[in-house]
Amino acid sequence: MNPLKSFLLAGSGVFAAWLAPVAQAGEVSAKAVEYSHGSTPLEGWLAVPKAITGKVPAVLVIHDWTGVQAYSKGRAEQLAGLGYVAMVADIYGKGVRPSNPKDSAAEAGKYKADRALYRERLLAGLAELKKQPHVDPDKIVAIGYCFGGTGVLELARAGAEVKGVVSFHGGLDSPKPEDGKKIKAKVLVLHGADDPYVPADGIAAMTAELNAAKVDWQMISYSGAVHSFTNKGAGDDHSKGNAYNASADARSWTHMRAFFDELFAPAAK
Repeated sequence: MNPLKSFLLAGSGVFAAWLAPVAQAGEVSAKAVEYSHGSTPLEGWLAVPKAITGKVPAVLVIHDWTGVQAYSKGRAEQLAGLGYVAMVADIYGKGVRPSNPKDSAAEAGKYKADRALYRERLLAGLAELKKQPHVDPDKIVAIGYCFGGTGVLELARAGAEVKGVVSFHGGLDSPKPEDGKKIKAKVLVLHGADDPYVPADGIAAMTAELNAAKVDWQMISYSGAVHSFTNKGAGDDHSKGNAYNASADARSWTHMRAFFDELFAPAAK
């Protein structure tokens, strides 16, 4: 079996225990939120600070290849603990929650092969987030992990009205270089320097696209980190090509927060 397909799917107990201490920095209210894309029902996950007043910056979270499950929900709640409204967008559809690597790969593959559909689902999630009563529609960013890391770049290429996008160990490529001209957001790419699933020519194509379009972008690579470096469910065997890296996880979160401060200051902390 391909090593990427062998990585462990995030268990709710594992990630609830891991993220809870951070989320408790501020009390959070979280719930499912239903919306749709055409005739397809979708179900995201909305996390809001309990002490919220007025409108605040918001974060659209794009899930990894497992869909809207414990890992992405935990990240949204972590962000709400910092004072943001955060919503996990549902790309796959309500009830489509892969339970094994084979099904996860199949679902993710549908959208990687059809970038137009992927962008439509991303934009549907953004539209739903903007409807939330405490969201400042002029202060929105998007972050994504793995499959979602690819997704936030596609959201930017769709011309989405967001301040910035952050890709955590996403797929890096340039399927339609001309789409770089549509990007309005600042771009932050957080990458495992030893990620075997992101070829050098893909990175070169992406940076060429961004440069040609004069996009404000930055990329940080973490030494010793492979794919899925923020995900404890990926285990610790780097030889498989995907593994958790505590240092890269902590550093990437810090870099993301600094990026948010640049975009929103003075804003939620």
